[in-house]
Amino acid sequence: MTPTQLNNEQLIELCKSGNQSAQLEIYNRYYKAMYNTSLRIVKNSYEAEDVMQDSLLVAFTKLNDLNDTKIFGAWLKRIVINKSIYHYKKKNKYQEVALDDILYKVEDESNGIESDYEFTNLQAQQVLNTMKTLKDNYRIALTLNLIEGYDYEEICDIMNLTNANCRTTISRAKESLRQKLQTSILH
Repeated sequence: MTPTQLNNEQLIELCKSGNQSAQLEIYNRYYKAMYNTSLRIVKNSYEAEDVMQDSLLVAFTKLNDLNDTKIFGAWLKRIVINKSIYHYKKKNKYQEVALDDILYKVEDESNGIESDYEFTNLQAQQVLNTMKTLKDNYRIALTLNLIEGYDYEEICDIMNLTNANCRTTISRAKESLRQKLQTSILH
């Protein structure tokens, strides 16, 4: 049976024994989702690629510590998020914010919107682009909550916040996002 025909639990067991074909198949199955998760946090394609690959290496080396192979995806996602946040904070600790990261531009397409799908897609892209302009802690908290689906308790652990502080941060982040979206609609 080839690795592509195995389920994740079977692949994880093969990975634990050092099977490189199984590792490659796991990589192929999780690459895109983990890359996108990292990209939303680090905001740079090349850095997201590095973080994602580092995270997979860590996961493969610590695979024997994982007791329940059914939660591999969630476990890997947590590694990617933690590494992404660490990388982003380390990179931006003493760095000035680029003007491009602050300004928000919407390119007006000459052919207009032709369907509800395109309009919805444009709205979703506008929300994601506007999220990039939020303060780092707001952007990360909203990404974890709204896009990655983490609850407040998990976000508290990831961001090292108290429950009250987490709820306040997310509430303020949503309000800031709402205001920025309303401002961009008016202009």
